[in-house]
Parts: sequence; C-alpha cells; structure tokens
Amino acid sequence: MSLLLSQMLLLLAVASAAPDNRCLKKCGDVEIPYPFGIGAIGANCFGEGQDCICNSTETGIGANCSLGGGFNLTCNTMESGIKKPFFGNVEVLNISLVMGQVRLLHPVSSACYNSTYNNVTYKDWSLDMRDTSYRFSNLRNKFTVIGCETLVYILDYHGSNISYQSGCVSMCRDKQSIVNDSCSGMGCCQTSIPKNLKYYRVSFDENFNNSDTRGFDTCSYAALLEAEWFRFQTSYITTNQLMQMNNNGRVPVVMDWAIGNETCEVVAKRNLITSYACISNNSVCVNSTNGPGYLCNCSTGYQGNPYVSNGCQDINECNLQSNPCSDGICQNLPGNYSCHCPKGTHGDAYHGTCIPDLPLAVKVAIGCSGVIILLLCTMCLYIVYQRRKLEEMKRKYFKQHGGYELEEKMKSENAFNKFKIFGSKELEKATNHFDDKNIIGRGGNGVVYKGVLENQDVAIKKPKIINEDLKKQFGTETLILSDVNHVNIVKLLGCCLEMEMPLLVYEFVPNGTLFHLIHESENRVPASLDTRLRIAYESADALDYLHSKASPQIIHGDVKSSNILLDMDNTVKISDFGASKLIPKGEKQFATLLQFTHGYIDPECLMTYALTNKSDVYSFGVVLLELFTGKKAINFEESEEQRSLVSTFTMLENQNRFSEILHNQVKLEANIEFIQELTILIKECLKLKGEDRPTMKEVAEELNGLRTLKQHPFVVQQNADEMESLLDGLSNVTHADSNSTFNIESKLTGWSNIQGWL
Repeated sequence: MSLLLSQMLLLLAVASAAPDNRCLKKCGDVEIPYPFGIGAIGANCFGEGQDCICNSTETGIGANCSLGGGFNLTCNTMESGIKKPFFGNVEVLNISLVMGQVRLLHPVSSACYNSTYNNVTYKDWSLDMRDTSYRFSNLRNKFTVIGCETLVYILDYHGSNISYQSGCVSMCRDKQSIVNDSCSGMGCCQTSIPKNLKYYRVSFDENFNNSDTRGFDTCSYAALLEAEWFRFQTSYITTNQLMQMNNNGRVPVVMDWAIGNETCEVVAKRNLITSYACISNNSVCVNSTNGPGYLCNCSTGYQGNPYVSNGCQDINECNLQSNPCSDGICQNLPGNYSCHCPKGTHGDAYHGTCIPDLPLAVKVAIGCSGVIILLLCTMCLYIVYQRRKLEEMKRKYFKQHGGYELEEKMKSENAFNKFKIFGSKELEKATNHFDDKNIIGRGGNGVVYKGVLENQDVAIKKPKIINEDLKKQFGTETLILSDVNHVNIVKLLGCCLEMEMPLLVYEFVPNGTLFHLIHESENRVPASLDTRLRIAYESADALDYLHSKASPQIIHGDVKSSNILLDMDNTVKISDFGASKLIPKGEKQFATLLQFTHGYIDPECLMTYALTNKSDVYSFGVVLLELFTGKKAINFEESEEQRSLVSTFTMLENQNRFSEILHNQVKLEANIEFIQELTILIKECLKLKGEDRPTMKEVAEELNGLRTLKQHPFVVQQNADEMESLLDGLSNVTHADSNSTFNIESKLTGWSNIQGWL
C-alpha cells in the first residue's frame, strides 16, 4: 500500500513539473527548451504565439512554463519588431541542454582619454548572477583587455569584501608590434577566471591611460567574453571599431547553469517525489563541473530533453549518414544497434569482414584436389583469423582490466614487489586447461584450481562475475593487495588479465579450510580448545592487520570459516581478501568485488549499504560461534527457529543457556570463567549497531587474554562429568550486563577470580 502511494505521489510530482503545452517553445530565432520557459500559463493566458506573463497570483511566475527561478525568461519585442529572449535585462543568444550552458550578450567596459579636457571617461560594467542558477564558464570565457598602456582588474565581491581579484596589462610599442589574432599582451591581453564565479565587475587602473596615443585609439576596453568567439584585430586599437560592431559594443559570455546546489549522490538518497529534475526515461544525472548542482543528460544511445517526460528518445544509429556496420546489415535496438552479415555470408559484421559462404557447386567443379587445396587454404586463413581474433580479445580484456596502467605502476615500483602478471597460456598449462580434476574449491563467487607455476604449488581463483564499473582499476587494486605481508594472510602472487574474467594467483595452502576442520572432519580427533583459541586469535590478528596496519587499509568484506585456510600445522591463512574494499588515506573509499554469504552478513550493512570494518567484526563473531560450537552458521536441516546459529545463540544467551550448544571438546577443557568471557566477546561482536561492536584489535587482544586465562597453571581441569555439572550450574551465575560497553581491561576479570582462589 505504501509503495503504491509513493508511486502515485511520484506521478503527481512529475506531472506538476512538466511544462504546459501552451508555453512558448521559441522566442524569435532562439529555441526555449524546458527547464527554461517564457513567463507562465495563468488565468488570462490562452493560445500559442503570445508572451504568457501570468496575471493570476495563484500559479506564480514560472509555473508550468519553466522550472522557476533563473530558468524563467521573458520574450521582448525590440524596436525593430524582432522578438528576443531576456533574463532580466540581459539578452539570451542560445541555450544548450547537453552542455548545460547559456550564451548571453552584455556590454563592454571602456575608459576613453579626452585630450581636450585632459581627463578619462569611464564606463565600468558589472554582471551579477548571485542568487541564480548561473555561473561564468571558467573553460569557455576569458577576461579580455584591449588598448595601450592599460591595466584593468576583474573583481568579485562577497558583501563589501573582495573575494577574487585579477588583472590584465596591455601595452603598445609601435604598430608593427601589434598582430592580428594575437592577444598576448601587445595591444590585447587575456586571462582565465576561477570556477564558480557568479559576479564580476571591471575596474580600470587610473595610473594607466591612453593619453600618449602614438597613432592608437585613445580608448581602452575590457570584458569577460567567450574566448572562442573573440578574434583580435589591430583595427580595435587604431579605431573605435570594437564599440561600433557586435550589437553596439555588446559581446557574448558563456554561463554554466545547474539544477539546485546538491550533487547527484545526495539527490539520489532522497525520495524521488521531491524536486528531482531528471524525469525522462533513459536519463542520467551528472554533477556540475563548475560549482554546486547537477544536470540531466540522456543515456547513451538516446537524445532529446531529459527534463520532460519521455523526452529522451532512441537514436536510430542505422539511419545515420555513415553506416556503423560498414558492409553489414544494421538493426536498430533501444539505445544501441547490432550488425549482421548479409545472407550467404558470415564473419564480423561490426568491422565489415563478412566472408562469402563457399557454394557447393564450386566444390564439385574443382574436384578432389581442388577441394583439398581450398580446404587447406581456408583452414589456414581461418586459423590465422582465429589466432588474430584471440590475440585481439586478449588485448581487449587486458585493457579493460587496467593491464597497461598496472604495467606502468609496476615499473614505478622497481623490482621490490614480487607481484607478477601471468599470461593466459601459463595458467592454462598450470591447470591442464582448467581441468575439473584440479578444482580444489567451488563457491558462489568463483572456482579455485590448484596449479604448478615455476615449480611452486599455487591456487588460481577464477571469479564468476566482476563489477563492470571497476574493471579498469582491477589490476592496480590487486597490485596494492599484493603488498599485504602477514604470516596469517594468504600471499597474493599475481593475476592474469587476458581473459574475460581476470584470474587471481595465490600461494597454495594445503590443509583445507576452517569450515572443513569444524564440520567435515568426522574421523579426526576433535580440535583442542588451545587449537581453537589459537586459530581464533591468529584470524583476528590478521583481520586487525588488514584494518589498521595495511596501507591502504582493507576491509575484507566476506569473513567466513571457508575463507580461513589452515596450513599443515593448522596455522591460519586468511584468504579471498582480493574481493575486498580498499580505504586509501585522504581519498574517498572505492571497492573491488563486494561479496556476502548468508549467515555471516552484517545486518547493519544490509540496511545502510555501507561496508565498514565493523562488518568484518560481525562476521568474525559468527566464525567464533562456529569454532566453539561446531555448528554451521546456517543449517537448513534444523527447525526454522534454530536454522540461524546467531538467532540460536541470542535466544540461549538471553536464557543463560549458551553452554548447551558448545562443542563437547570445549565443554571438556573450558572452565566457567572462560565460557563467561567467551560469551561476552561473541555477544559484543554480534551487536546490531556497528558502533557498539569492538574493533578487531580489541577482539584480538581479548582472545589473547582468553588464551592466557586458559593456559594459567592454577586453573583446575575438570573431567567430563564434573564439567557437565558445572555447566548446568551456569544458570545460577549472574549473567553479564548485556548493555555494558566492550572494554578489554574490564573483560579480563578471570585473573582477579584466580587470585581470589589463591
């Protein structure tokens, strides 16, 4: 019901923003596209072809015809009878929706020396666009000064204070030093302006004037104008031609415009029934490059007006002047096109390489020898073609995955980094062409093969998907990840970028995963409590290294027991951090492939779509539950209320019964104090709010403290029956305060109890 209401409100908002069909679409020779508009449709406005200035106070200026504010224009009839659009008292020359720009006409400032009265007459103009949607284009405008012995300033004020000031000096030696189309300081001077300039005023320096003319005009001129339009002529300073041409001394200036003062990212987080302007289907939002605000563009393959409903229409690429398919047959698609070879041919129609099919009659006529020769030639050509095509595809994938940028990066780092770019042939040979017999791991994110490279066992991961937006930086990010150096983290040795899915090459860890140790080792002796504690501590320490000591810092993003590998002596090796999130210092966050696994997902991350290091802490809390209970994070064989290990823990912990689901080996070796501290630690890691969870550093320190507590020589070891009776008595022990703040020092209460026993 709420979704239907939101959709209805959205339709109403879009309908109210659309221009009325009676609005003027043109003023004189100038097109007026929405969000710009001429006046408004009001109670006394009817029909087309007239200036609709609303006389009704109900709708207000700008209603129905424009987006309002600075987008509302007037259409004035000049003395010559020609209609021209104006913004205030400034004439509008043309409007561009694609570029987000408006060209205006405004006066040239001047300073003229009068030899009769020995004084200077100044005409200093300014243009104020503050409190509007316009700002002067810093790319298409130049502050231009014309004259001799002239110094002119361009000023911007915020209140009574000058917030920006620059100047330009133009000098003259003789007429030979003045050259047409040259504006470098002799007779003409130009300088750039900063971004987001919305006001400017011209000020001539009175210490400079044209009293000593030497055959030059006694007037100097200055204006902020369109650089591409202006071409300096020597006649500008030998006569007053500049003031006589171009609409009586008016020159064009280019204004950038934008919607509102917020970015696309901010607008996207809001409800769409607010004032979002990109209402057409197949439209996209782009941030303004000159000051705050955003613009709307049609998506690739579409053109039109993105500010009106259904304004972006498909471009029929097949009807363009040049056929995009060369000799092939073009078929138009929504936002794109496809190419097909004509009937009787085959090949690459996109590049005009359609090869005629070989007729059967030709084969019969040539005879057996001719057929053999033809087949051999065709086969050779096909093999060459396929090889070239394969090499082209390799280069294409290599470029898409940022291979060339990666090579430059590796050169700049000299030979200190052992990271290597492997060729596809190397990895095919290492895995026997990715034979299924060499598969050592298979999951939702990809397949892992065992291979041999340079007499070294390696693990080669082949992902199933990769974010298209992040392909270009894939190689560079893997190079950064290869710098990770920790004894409990799998070493990333290199990558292959010549295939559709880039491959990652890791060191090989031979003893399986923690998941296998916990859940699939029925015939092995259960892991001791010391082993479980060491695995937990080494894992936490490795994650702490990624969070706080790696440069840049790394969020793993997919912490689970199947991503914790074990060496022959059960030494931890954290893996799959190549699908993580990097946090470069001083820059905004960017991410590679973000993966999630049911049962380990941080619920706050699902709600906010923001992956943080506290997301790893939550997932690690689930791993601790697995490790000390021997139960799976999600078990579909259990009842619905016990299917989730986290839910089961929460229910039993609230009833002081957590010890019931502990693994028998843990019950056998642990004491009550240890179980209490472990329960508190897991509970803190699994808190719903990330800010309430501890850091991985604090988790690692707490686990180290638990190891010390476990190994204290005065802790009495209980046999199985005695331990069971002690665990049954846990319900009478005062439960730890569920709202307490996680503090490592306060959690090491076991030591004080031990001292009490002594």
